Amino acid sequence: MDLNILTYLACICFIFIIGRIFIVPIKKILKLIFNSILGGIIIYVINLIGANFGFHIGLNIVNSVIIGLLGLPGAVCLIIVKILVGEQI
Repeated sequence: MDLNILTYLACICFIFIIGRIFIVPIKKILKLIFNSILGGIIIYVINLIGANFGFHIGLNIVNSVIIGLLGLPGAVCLIIVKILVGEQI
């Protein structure tokens, strides 16, 4: 009978350890996805405001991830790069 209880406890501990290993990367991936969506919204707002001045930043996954990872400094970085590089094909 004691062996069954020890087996159950070992299985429960094993499940918690495996769950802990897999939940951390999932949280980071979900945070990156959320921040990328937020980055897309920031680019959209920049384009809305910049339309009055003839300024446009492409709304794509790379720009969204840059703003998602870096936040507001990433948006400022994209604006500066756009101003320095100018229009391309």
